[in-house]
Amino acid sequence: QVQLVESGGGSVQAGGSLRLSCAASGSIFRVNNMGWYRQAPGKQRELVATITSSGSTNYADSVKGRFTISRDNAKNMVYLQMNSLKPEDTAVYYCNAHIWRNLWVGNDYWGQGTQVTVSS
Repeated sequence: QVQLVESGGGSVQAGGSLRLSCAASGSIFRVNNMGWYRQAPGKQRELVATITSSGSTNYADSVKGRFTISRDNAKNMVYLQMNSLKPEDTAVYYCNAHIWRNLWVGNDYWGQGTQVTVSS
């Protein structure tokens, strides 16, 4: 079965940087759109950034100019470079990907999440 595993979370002071990684593994024919979402305590999950299979990106207004999403199609991985971190970025970050197991079957998958904590 397909799995998504995030890594790279941790604690950092305001203004610092972190790089999140997400690796897709299992029975994969093709990884299409990928993205990062986050959920802060007491709040609903929100979109942070997405990247299409062709490399087009989209960012939430709150992270534009600070975060960069990228992918390595050969390795089935997606990354999130987070710079100039703010306390309001504190959340559990989740990797998301739409993955085709073959030409006919495609599903949406989620990672288990990785904690990012930014202190002032």
